[in-house]
Formats: sequence, C-alpha cells, structure tokens
Amino acid sequence: MIAVPKLPAHGAEIPALGFGTSPMTGSFSADEIVTALKAGYRHIDTARKYGTEREVGQAMRASGVPRADIFLTTKVSHENLREADFARSVEESLNALKVDYFDLLMIHWPNIEIPVPEAVKGLAKAKRQGIARHIGVANFNTTLLDQALSVCPEPIVALQAEYHPYLDQTKVLAACRKHGLAFVAYCPLGRGRLFDDKVLQEIAAGRGRTVAQIALRWLMQQGVAAIPRSSNPERIAANLDVFDFTLSDDEMRRIAALKRPNGRIADPKGRVPPWD
Repeated sequence: MIAVPKLPAHGAEIPALGFGTSPMTGSFSADEIVTALKAGYRHIDTARKYGTEREVGQAMRASGVPRADIFLTTKVSHENLREADFARSVEESLNALKVDYFDLLMIHWPNIEIPVPEAVKGLAKAKRQGIARHIGVANFNTTLLDQALSVCPEPIVALQAEYHPYLDQTKVLAACRKHGLAFVAYCPLGRGRLFDDKVLQEIAAGRGRTVAQIALRWLMQQGVAAIPRSSNPERIAANLDVFDFTLSDDEMRRIAALKRPNGRIADPKGRVPPWD
C-alpha cells in the first residue's frame, strides 16, 4: 500500500492525492471508486452538483475500507448558498452518500447574488453541528477568500481550484500559504490536454514515468493536493505512484513555464469571480 502524505491545515489532515468524481470527462461508475479505494486512495472528492454522491457512497461501502479511514469531501452548489437552501442541500448529500458526516464540506462556487457573509453561515453551522469535520471553499479568488476568512466564525481549512501546468495559480497558492490553507487542485491533468505536451513527454520519458505522474508530482512538490480521475484501473494505480521520485529544480521550472493565458478550463460564464 502506497503511503500518501497528508497536508495539515488548521486541524485537518488532507491526503495529498485523492480521487475526483466529476463526470465532466465522460461516463461515471461506482466501480472506479471501488478500484481507487482498493488501490490505496483514501481521499474521495464529490459534490451535490456532480450527481455522483450516491455512487460514491455505494463504492465506499462496497470497498470494505472503514469509513473512518476515508477523507470524504462534498460541496454545496452556488444556487443553494442561502442558509435554508444550504441546510437542505447538506441533508440531501448525507442521504445520498448514506454517511453521518463529511470530512470536508465546501462551497462549490461563489454566487454574485449571495454575499459571502451569508454564504458561509450554512458552512459554519454544519461545522458546529458536527456534520462537517472541516470546511472550505472552491473557486474563490483571493479577494473572496480574504472575505470568507474574515467573516466565517469557524476555521476554513482548504481552497479547491483548477490547477495544472497550463494555468498560473501563483497568487492563489500564495494566499493559501499565507493563511495556512491547503490548496486542492482539480483538473490536475488538464482534462487530458497535458498528455501531448512535448516538455512533459520529454521529462516523463527521461524518468520512465507517465505524463500524468510528472504533472501530479509537480503539484505534490509545491505542497498542493490533487484529485485526478480515471476510469482505467492501471492509470488509477499509476496516478497514485508519485511519491518515490523527485523532480529537479530545472524540471520544476520547465513545467511551470508551460503556463499560458488561455490555460483555464473551468470558466462558466456569468457566475465566476474575476480570476487572479
């Protein structure tokens, strides 16, 4: 069993490599999660908006892995951030997953029509009730993050955002470090866009690794968690196998230099903040 390091953040211990369950890249099956858990993943990421919570819960039970050993994240969607709607969404997630608590509960996206102080009320309440052991936010820019941290009565432990070599997240990562938050990267493989990259291919070939392993290792060496997803059992296992080698400073710089102005993938029009 591969030992996955954990990122400490205000009392949370977040496994640095998890398994994502967003269906954006195609069909989804509970078998993927069972395979991931049996391969050694202990951090599973879902969301009410994904429509995968029921399958995640089924897979957790089918895997035989004790609930206490799994770090489970789910999220409340942007249209449900008012307090009553938030509570209803949380209850629906508990019922779909058939669990008593989440290890991490997050606001999925900000909502320009719902002020941050109101949005974090439900988040803090879930923490106080013990439904969420830890709380966080996703897709917040640094301004919104600062606001959430200043008004939330419970500690925010993590920010989840898109991050891969094609997207510069220097400012967001610096803000997380400043406040002692874990940065959790979604789309860490750029939804497959990285696989044909010549620089990544060259580094991977020189090390006898896959492009995915190089991209994930690049994040791990920055102290960033990542939640890749694959439906291929061999790739699921390979993506976890990134803790027995280290990229050189030069390799890290070459990969960082791949950032590009149009590198962002998740950019829903009309409901995103001005990105940093």
